[in-house]
Amino acid sequence: MANTFKSKTFDGSSTNADTLMTVYTVPSSTTTIVLGLTLCNLTSNAVEVTVTYTNNDGDNVNITKLAQIPGKASLELMTGNKYVMETSDILKVKSSAANSLDSVLSIMEIS
Repeated sequence: MANTFKSKTFDGSSTNADTLMTVYTVPSSTTTIVLGLTLCNLTSNAVEVTVTYTNNDGDNVNITKLAQIPGKASLELMTGNKYVMETSDILKVKSSAANSLDSVLSIMEIS
């Protein structure tokens, strides 16, 4: 089994408000450890962000819901925590404002 560290990014500078955007989907035959998630507000105004986790069993849960990020600031959501994701699991983000949210996800894929 190979362990590969990766960063997955999502450029949210041209997205609609309140639309879930897929940051990462676990590939087949892979287990992924989520090491960190940083969200950056690109605007001057505060935004509310939601991060969802959909597992391959069909459960949709919120990692955070309507967390506020001040203008031109970042939020590190997973400091000290780890999430184990399995094949087909999906991590998504959304912002209350259009064109406002960049995402950086740090992971380790085990395949």
